[in-house]
Amino acid sequence: MSSDNTKAISINILGKEYLISCNEDERNGLISAADFLDDKMREIRDAGKVIGTDRIAVMAALNIAHELLDQSSGTGKGPADVESKIKNIQTKIEDALFRSRQLELEA
Repeated sequence: MSSDNTKAISINILGKEYLISCNEDERNGLISAADFLDDKMREIRDAGKVIGTDRIAVMAALNIAHELLDQSSGTGKGPADVESKIKNIQTKIEDALFRSRQLELEA
């Protein structure tokens, strides 16, 4: 990875621009990953259950991690067990975010 091939590219996630340095040969992969993340974050935002970019990003990360674990769960515990644990964590996070949102509204 030579710094000679490194260039900054602009990606857009939820309407916010980010400049990211990457090698030319990684550019298309980075753009695809940014588009995928933007789509996931928009789905979560549009569902209306989660408010705030940071919180939407956490939920998107959990969803992406869940999909990754679901695809690679050929070893260890079964996919149903992993899925159950992730859904349990998602429920706890959504509940905590809801309580946090209620506290913000009361303040």
